[in-house]
Amino acid sequence: MFEITASIVLYKTDSLLLKKTMDSVFNTHVNIRLYLIDNSPTDILKKNQNDSRIIYIHNPSNPGFGSSHNVAIQKAINSGSNYHFIINPDIYFEEDVISLMVKYMKNDPSIGMMMPKILNLDGTVQNLPKLLPNPFSILLRKVKKPAKTYQKFIDQYELRKVPENTVYNAPILSGCFTLVNLTAIKKVGGYDDRFFMYFEDWDLSRRIHQYYKTIYYPLVSVYHGYESGANKSSRLFKIFINSAITYFNKWGWFFDSDRKKMNKKTLEQFI
Repeated sequence: MFEITASIVLYKTDSLLLKKTMDSVFNTHVNIRLYLIDNSPTDILKKNQNDSRIIYIHNPSNPGFGSSHNVAIQKAINSGSNYHFIINPDIYFEEDVISLMVKYMKNDPSIGMMMPKILNLDGTVQNLPKLLPNPFSILLRKVKKPAKTYQKFIDQYELRKVPENTVYNAPILSGCFTLVNLTAIKKVGGYDDRFFMYFEDWDLSRRIHQYYKTIYYPLVSVYHGYESGANKSSRLFKIFINSAITYFNKWGWFFDSDRKKMNKKTLEQFI
């Protein structure tokens, strides 16, 4: 039995990039099973996946990021796993991040989700932990104007003024590399299948945050080849907008009392 599992969702992924990610995952002294959920039209990525720790699942219907990870999460739960990593195929890391994060979570059962420090390929920090958004947050983050208003907003919204190596509880964690306590998943459910891509990680993080700590743990780090696809592709931008509408329809557009309470409580950690 594997107590620790992980999943990577693929779509026409570069095989060398995937190998780098998998090598990082297996660079740990703990036993881990890796699920590869391949949404590509063909199963060409299946070749060379002969490691007994790898379970390859071809999923050409391509139901979306969260829905595909749900396939792996359910298999992990059925197999008796307790801790599961959600990993993008453009992630890599050089230290044993896996065991260090699991050890920290094991020592505090109130933690439902964790994210490490996420670095750009040049070593700069990606500001991914966030407060819960309102519609103006999404708009202002895109247009970035007026400059003074934007800077004041983004410093608070992305918690940029928090000292760099502070461990804290944030209601929004990015889905590019997260560790989930499967006890929390059993309580709140997995990803919401209504999100094809974008906002599904914020939705899951928020649901877990209602009952558990969702911890930003910058004492370990991973590299992420961030593409910001919605800013470059009209198709992805449309998906982004549709997901934003789904998110605010679910949680509330301008009247969301839980958002105010959670954000206030988050900021109070730093007073």
